[in-house]
Amino acid sequence: MKAIKFIAVLVALTLSMSAMCQTKNYPPSVQKQIEKAAKKEAKKMEKEGWKTTGLPLEQQLYRYFAYQYDFDEDNHPNYFFGVGMSIGGNFDAARMQATELARSEIGRSKDSDGTSLIENMMGNEQIDKGEAASIATMVGELKVFSSQHLKGVMTVVEAYRDLPNKNREVQMRLVHKDSASEMLEIAKKALREELKNGSRKLSEKAKEFFDLK
Repeated sequence: MKAIKFIAVLVALTLSMSAMCQTKNYPPSVQKQIEKAAKKEAKKMEKEGWKTTGLPLEQQLYRYFAYQYDFDEDNHPNYFFGVGMSIGGNFDAARMQATELARSEIGRSKDSDGTSLIENMMGNEQIDKGEAASIATMVGELKVFSSQHLKGVMTVVEAYRDLPNKNREVQMRLVHKDSASEMLEIAKKALREELKNGSRKLSEKAKEFFDLK
């Protein structure tokens, strides 16, 4: 029995180290901020009755907060985040619903951030502000970021708590990586498809920016 317990602990520690290694190597000062945030949130959640069937909450939350400090060279976040919560008598059904809610939140964030990003990038290329805003609006209406590219979403926190009515509440925290350059490529592809019918005219600068010549 002791040997089994030892193996279980060893497996948990290995998984924990693997999860930590998937995030960046941060300076000691940043690591302390992440550890402090994870410890505080874990303490709060445990007090509220949240549990996990996997790694301890603090270890899961460390990874979640670590991704929030991951930026590209232009200080643009490399990850989008979504939190979903659902209550149900069936754990698997509640988990699935919470996951979908978290994915939807990521999609909304990507569409909002993506359109602003594209508009700012066009502005940096001195494309007319009116045209940049118009194109960004069109990209937003097409929902190209959320509808086409939500593959590779990662679950970083999975927790549940038992309610007095014997139902279970499930909380899922997901992250999805998408860099500014990747989002620009997604927008280019969507615009090429949208402009095939020739109903929309773009300036030469805009065509050059989106490689539409």
